[in-house]
Amino acid sequence: LRPLREHLERHEGVHTAAMTYPVGPSVAQLARRLHAVVTELPPGVHVHLLGHSVGGIVARYFAQEIGDPRVVQTVSLASPFAGIRSAAWLRGSLARDLAPDSALLRSLRLGGSRRLGIPHLSVVAADDDLLRGPATQALAGGDVATIRGCGHNGMLYHDGTCRIVAERVVDFCR
Repeated sequence: LRPLREHLERHEGVHTAAMTYPVGPSVAQLARRLHAVVTELPPGVHVHLLGHSVGGIVARYFAQEIGDPRVVQTVSLASPFAGIRSAAWLRGSLARDLAPDSALLRSLRLGGSRRLGIPHLSVVAADDDLLRGPATQALAGGDVATIRGCGHNGMLYHDGTCRIVAERVVDFCR
């Protein structure tokens, strides 16, 4: 996410923090790690949670299931809200969490952004071969922005992704 972080940090008053993780832990375990990161942020700041792929699922799960009053929105980039048909190749409990019929994904879809009151933006990659189309990458009830001409990882380096996310974060801060 380095290009996106650098783009966001060019805007006055916008600061970023990051969390990396290995493949394998469950979404709930990763959300607890995210909680530790958010807890370290200064009081009174507005927190915009952004994640790519599984990270978008973790961000939304954190907002819905753990929560922090400073979280004002979530943004996902090419996140498999409809699951991954081939999730079995993933290690550990993450495979169970990302199966299309998983209880976790069903809960996120039912929670939606309108009921929770925390808006969500799904930024989807039109040419994502891993997730097989934009409809599999969007959280129901939230806003959707489509990036054309890039795939699952390519969207991290696409100027359109940086522009859309920055507009959302900066506009919210005004």
